[in-house]
Amino acid sequence: MPEVASALTGLAQQASALPGVVRGGLEGGEVVLHVGRADLLAVLTVLRDDPRFSCEQLMELCGVDWPERPERFDVVYMLLSVSLNHRVRVVVPTTAETPVPSVHRLWPVATWFEREAWDLFGITFADQTDLRRILTDYGFSGHPLRKDFPLTGYVEVRYDEDQKRVVNEPVTLTQDFRNFDFVSPWEGMVTLPGDEKAHTDRQKAAAANTAAMKDSK
Repeated sequence: MPEVASALTGLAQQASALPGVVRGGLEGGEVVLHVGRADLLAVLTVLRDDPRFSCEQLMELCGVDWPERPERFDVVYMLLSVSLNHRVRVVVPTTAETPVPSVHRLWPVATWFEREAWDLFGITFADQTDLRRILTDYGFSGHPLRKDFPLTGYVEVRYDEDQKRVVNEPVTLTQDFRNFDFVSPWEGMVTLPGDEKAHTDRQKAAAANTAAMKDSK
C-alpha cells in the first residue's frame, strides 16, 4: 500500500539521521541501520525511548558469519514497536576478539540471545556476566555455526562396551565408508555387517549378466 511504503520511507529517513548510524535505509522493504560498536547503546536507547520509533521489544538477536571480511561477524538486532506497528533492524560488525556492548540492560531478554550468539558463533558481549553455553554441552569444543567449523565436529559420543559408559573422543572417519563408484551411492558402498547375503546376491546377478552378454555375442 502506498501509505505504508511512505511511512516506512519516512521512518528510514528519520532513523538514518540518528547520530552514530553509519548508513541506513530500506532493504527488502525493511528499515535497516548499520551502526558501529561504540555507538550501539546510544542508538538503541533512542530507538527504544524516542516516541518517533518506540521500539519497545527486542524480538531477536543473532550472528552472521562472513569469514572473508576483516570484521567477520555481524550482530543483528530485530526491534519491534508494538504501539506504532513497525520493525527496525540494526546491524553491528565485529570480530571474534572484540566484544560488542551488551544490551541486556535495555532489554533483559537479550541475555538469552547473547548467550546463544556466543555459544554458536563465539561472539562476546561486554558487560554480560552470564555468557554460558545455552544450546551445546558445557564441554563442547568450538562454535558450531562458524563457517569454518567442520560439519563432523571435533568430538563424537559413543557407548564404550569395555568401560560400560558413554565416552567423548576425537572424531574418526572410516575412509572405506566414503568410497563410492559414482553409479549408485548404495551399490558403491562396501558391504556392511549384516548385508553379506545381499552382497553375494549382487555378485551372482552381475556374473549372470556378464555371462548372458557373452552368450548373446
